[in-house]
Amino acid sequence: MWYQAGLSKGKYLILLVMVIIGMMIAPRALAAKVELSQFCPVLDGDWQGSAAKNGVAPRQVTTSGICSSDKRNLMLTVSRGDSNPNSEVWWFRTQGSDVLLTYTDGVGEDREQLFSLYQRGDSFTFLGKGHLNQRPALIRLRFEPKASTTAVQSANKTENGSVTWLWRQSAHYLDDDSEQYQLIRAIELSPITNP
Repeated sequence: MWYQAGLSKGKYLILLVMVIIGMMIAPRALAAKVELSQFCPVLDGDWQGSAAKNGVAPRQVTTSGICSSDKRNLMLTVSRGDSNPNSEVWWFRTQGSDVLLTYTDGVGEDREQLFSLYQRGDSFTFLGKGHLNQRPALIRLRFEPKASTTAVQSANKTENGSVTWLWRQSAHYLDDDSEQYQLIRAIELSPITNP
């Protein structure tokens, strides 16, 4: 009987330790819905890096980010150089609890898409349902520090404390049985430092 009581205390202790570990790990593993104001200042400034579409050689681009003073609007301008002959503008703005994106490349009509914004650790992800290439799709715009661990992230910081980001644009087509997102394009965002 004493053996069973000790065994039961041991199980309780193991369960308690597992719950504590789960509570420490869970915040990093789960994404929380956040407002644009939490992301907007992160990309304010001038950036440079390579951009590549699937199957196309990478090209150098510059990206300018402007965050409004109320942090409810973020405008990203990507220079010519990727396979587009014109620069493109990505205008993110708060719309209720979501984010409305207006995209223009100077060639086609402006496109609008409503997204929810999530944060997991230091990464931010815009998720929205819409159409891409005339197919229904879940569209994901992910901004993540280029390094995957905190120790390496600190090595990616420049003298002014800015982090190099990787902006991945991907889609999951809803008329496809695959559960994978397909990478459409990736853009490296390294801060431009003034001499």
